[in-house]
Amino acid sequence: MATNHSIKKVISEIKSELSELYPVNEIDSFIFLIFDHLLGISRTQLLLSKENEINEGTFLKINNIISELKSYRPIQYILGETEFYDLKFKVFDNILIPRPETEELVDWIIKDHSNTSIKILDIGTGSGCIAVSLAKNMPNAVVYASDISELALKAAETNSKINNTSLHLLQFDILNPPSDQDKKFDIIVSNPPYVTEKEKSLMQQNVLDYEPELALFVPDNDPLLFYRSILDFGLQHLKPKGNIYFEINEAFGQEMISLMQKKGFSDNILLRDINGKDRMVRGIKNS
Repeated sequence: MATNHSIKKVISEIKSELSELYPVNEIDSFIFLIFDHLLGISRTQLLLSKENEINEGTFLKINNIISELKSYRPIQYILGETEFYDLKFKVFDNILIPRPETEELVDWIIKDHSNTSIKILDIGTGSGCIAVSLAKNMPNAVVYASDISELALKAAETNSKINNTSLHLLQFDILNPPSDQDKKFDIIVSNPPYVTEKEKSLMQQNVLDYEPELALFVPDNDPLLFYRSILDFGLQHLKPKGNIYFEINEAFGQEMISLMQKKGFSDNILLRDINGKDRMVRGIKNS
């Protein structure tokens, strides 16, 4: 990296160091994230400050970040934070990084139920991005977050505190849910594992090397494994006419609609995400 520590020169060196590893637009995104994280400056401020010099400590931190990016470690894990639905979230190793498409699921729920006093359960909460975002934007809702992982629940609790929200945490395995669970919910939402094993070859190396497999993959011969269990759970724990929302694998949109109908959910809707892919479904419990 450069000995001249002007922002302009450092940016040029970052682009040079990463040019053979990442697309240009992704490198640009890295640059803005790095300077925002280390110096707290916006994109506009960065563009206006290119002649400014950075100190040696910041320069060394940038060097370390670039080294980790060269090993394809995701930028969110390196910085330890990300943004989701205009909120800041801490990112922990072995916890799935929140995705932009999941913001669309959150937005759908908020628009459908914005001012209502309801009880919501987020199943497989991970970082807590869905649960925390709903709690932050639906002040009349009581939000529960469940996960099989104690580590995930601690991450969700941390992110809830960061964003000044209140979550009720539940630890259980949705594939073997507890029989003594007696709570009833108005909404159940989940973004469960849905990537099939055969799709691994299509995924980026930084995801395969660093993100938790248990939060991503399902067997090729049973891709709707988690959805079936969650729908069965919903039949027992949703209030009459309660809503269930899912993020899904784009390849199984129609299969999900059929499964929801068979399980006793009606008014089932399949929505595409911003990229035109079948990504979200919603159903209503019949009784």
